[in-house]
Amino acid sequence: MLDFRLKVFYTVAKALNFNRAAQQLNISQPAVTRHIKELEEHYKTTFFDRSRRKIALTIAGDILLQHTHLIFEQYQKLDFDLNLLQNKTDGVLHIGASTTIAQYVLPAYLAKFHQRFPDVKVELTNANSLEIEQLLADKGIELGLVEGAVHHADLKYTPFLEDEIVLVSRVKNEVLTARTISPDELKRLPLLTRESGSGTNEIVEEYLQKVGLHYKDLVIQMQLGSTESIKNYLFHSNTFSFLSVYSVQQELADDRMCIVDIEGLDMVRTFSFVYRQGQPSPLAKLFMRFASLKS
Repeated sequence: MLDFRLKVFYTVAKALNFNRAAQQLNISQPAVTRHIKELEEHYKTTFFDRSRRKIALTIAGDILLQHTHLIFEQYQKLDFDLNLLQNKTDGVLHIGASTTIAQYVLPAYLAKFHQRFPDVKVELTNANSLEIEQLLADKGIELGLVEGAVHHADLKYTPFLEDEIVLVSRVKNEVLTARTISPDELKRLPLLTRESGSGTNEIVEEYLQKVGLHYKDLVIQMQLGSTESIKNYLFHSNTFSFLSVYSVQQELADDRMCIVDIEGLDMVRTFSFVYRQGQPSPLAKLFMRFASLKS
């Protein structure tokens, strides 16, 4: 009974709304209130501050939430280990991936993973690298895949794939006079960039500094929130953009886009698995091992 009360508490703590938690648990709101009250009586403390318009966790509630995470992780490990003895693997794996990885890299791996482990349900969150790392820190997901640099000392990063960032434009770009340019010529080209927090922007800035350039030296025509938006804009303009080579493979093969080489500038980065310090969850570990073998 205590386990279900912990589940009720966990749901309320994540939603910070009794009615929404009741809907997610498929029970009544009075039942949610009763379970929380019984849990508070059991521990002789209060877990939620109800004095404001929106409920908030008390210090005791925050401590209980941390321990609830650990308890549920142990249950997941127990289920995984016992199911593995029976050659069964099931459960829900919450993955977060930065935009480029989620759109252009991960789907092929997920399809193969589903064929091999059909009883594992994967829930994928798509956001930029900084947001994925924050979701991990907040325990909203179990496993992340991000681009570029290490931002959190309390997260562990494991290399997965190498990627190359390339400068691209449409083949019929009227501004383009050569497929190889100097860093100085780059300063005169109209560019599209991704939003702040994008892993691609961060890597481009790092490499530009190596040839004595900064983003402020470039002609940024527009900032767009997705790679697909940038690609579609490129098709209708004489602009250029730095994109992952994974994101433009089809357009390069169809001869609709071309790569413009920049002298002395080869931008290689690593896609990494990222998870909280310690052992990743069993399902996260399984997916990491599976994807690494398939890469």
